[in-house]
Amino acid sequence: MDGDIKTAPTEPVTRRAYGEAEKPRTLRWVVIVALLIVLVLGGLYGFNSFRTHAIANFFAHNTPPPAQVSAVVAQSEEVPRYAPGIGSLTAVRQVTITPEVGGRVIAILFSAGSEVKVGDALVQINDAPDRGDLANYRAQARLAGITLRRAQLLAKSQYETQQTVDQTQSQLDQANAEIAKTEAIIAQKLIRAPFGGRLGVRQIDLGQYLNPGAAIVTLTDLSTLFVNFTLPTQARAEIKTGQKVNVTADAFPGRKFTATITTIEPQISADTRTLMVQAKMTNPDEALLPGMFVNAEVELPTGPPQAVLPDTAVTYTLYGDSVFVVRAAGTGADGKPILKAYRVAVKTGARWNGKVAILDGVKPGDRVIAAGQVKVQDGVTVAITGNPPPAPPSNSTLH
Repeated sequence: MDGDIKTAPTEPVTRRAYGEAEKPRTLRWVVIVALLIVLVLGGLYGFNSFRTHAIANFFAHNTPPPAQVSAVVAQSEEVPRYAPGIGSLTAVRQVTITPEVGGRVIAILFSAGSEVKVGDALVQINDAPDRGDLANYRAQARLAGITLRRAQLLAKSQYETQQTVDQTQSQLDQANAEIAKTEAIIAQKLIRAPFGGRLGVRQIDLGQYLNPGAAIVTLTDLSTLFVNFTLPTQARAEIKTGQKVNVTADAFPGRKFTATITTIEPQISADTRTLMVQAKMTNPDEALLPGMFVNAEVELPTGPPQAVLPDTAVTYTLYGDSVFVVRAAGTGADGKPILKAYRVAVKTGARWNGKVAILDGVKPGDRVIAAGQVKVQDGVTVAITGNPPPAPPSNSTLH
């Protein structure tokens, strides 16, 4: 039995050796994976650091090109002053054509909306009975004239009394009076234009019977109009006849008409406490019509000189108005001055003809950006182009 070989105890020893060999291998893989993860994370961190540093270095050494802007020099000008008011237009000559006598319309001699001259025939009312009366009175006048001459000859020879001569003379005078009256009635029945102008809408028809005073058509002289407007009483000291008035109408935006003050009401309205002013203006192309509402601005003596800029140079916001003033900030490598724009708050005054008066913030001689402000921030470098600033709008109304 002692000589038998025992092999059973050898199997546990083999398993233990295999397990002990597997542990270092697993640990090795864990270490390798950990090192790989560390290397990857380190690479990512290094790349991000390098990229951040490169971007910062790029922006630190990269200077953007100067913004291209258009600039103007603030000028010293006398600021115009105006007294604004609201009014309406009336015609210097306007009438509704009406008959003085009644009768039936036998002829309409005009076209609605046409131009007529003074004395042009417009409407013919039936005057046939009046012409018959005229012929009768003329016959009576001829007979009275013959009888008068015969009585005068007989009176010289003492064959006729002076009373008969006087009676015959009276008959002749009465006949002539009836002739004049009838001729006047006939003339009234041919209705003529009292002045030159433009006719309106026809309000009668052929064959219609017209009563005295019935409307036939309107006649308006559009060549000259009155501008009636009101001003506050404070403006009375600076208002006088002969002053120029700028007139604008909503129907013609951007267009300006010119009038001259002709009348100033010698009393103040008790209801509105305003002053009524009337100006006269020409209307050569008949653009304006009576009854239109208009804005009127009386030109007053100019105020003291102030700094003036184009209206486009000012940035208007709810927080205040501002401009960009261009100033030199050293010299570049090429020897040329470096120009920078600085935002400056300003106080604006009157605006007219695309210009604006600067009451505070800018002085005459300052160089101000007039176009291109959207590309500019406070303190940035700018380059002034030779392009002129934008043209002002055609509307010249003062604000």
